[in-house]
Amino acid sequence: MANIILIGPMGAGKTTVGRQLARRLRRTFYDSDREIEASCGVDIPTIFDFEGEAGFRQREERMIDCLTGKQGIVLATGGGVVLRKENRQHIKTRGIVIFLDVNIDVQIERTSRNDSRPLLKNKNAREILLEMNRTRDPIYRSVAHIHVSTSRQSHRRVVDKICAVIEKFEKQKKPTATTG
Repeated sequence: MANIILIGPMGAGKTTVGRQLARRLRRTFYDSDREIEASCGVDIPTIFDFEGEAGFRQREERMIDCLTGKQGIVLATGGGVVLRKENRQHIKTRGIVIFLDVNIDVQIERTSRNDSRPLLKNKNAREILLEMNRTRDPIYRSVAHIHVSTSRQSHRRVVDKICAVIEKFEKQKKPTATTG
């Protein structure tokens, strides 16, 4: 049973969709950011305050290596997980990678509900998110096995789509039996 690894920008719904997907598939769910917080005893903004983005990315790399080493899980990753080559290698080779995509207007709406996003703190969210998208979108696409949009769709509908696509994906990966 392959791991299912959700990647994509902040606000794409990775955590919410991941929890529902794990419940549907009866798998254990992990959120890499929450696991980092649990291991450090502080929240992500505090890590950024003390260690900067570079320190956080080092912690994230270690956590991704640990979590992708598990079997049969659903993993929601942070939006910047694809920035490090090691993370890309781990997620691409240790599971089915699903890129949850979202349009900028929906992303802004969703991220505005949460003030614990250090990369958006006290900045023009639209400009920052557009720049992140320009940088990260090609990387998400290169790593992902499957691409699903979450814009203006219920989480249940997204989970339904993912389940259908995973079923097809896994059938394609199985060797066909030959008769002779």
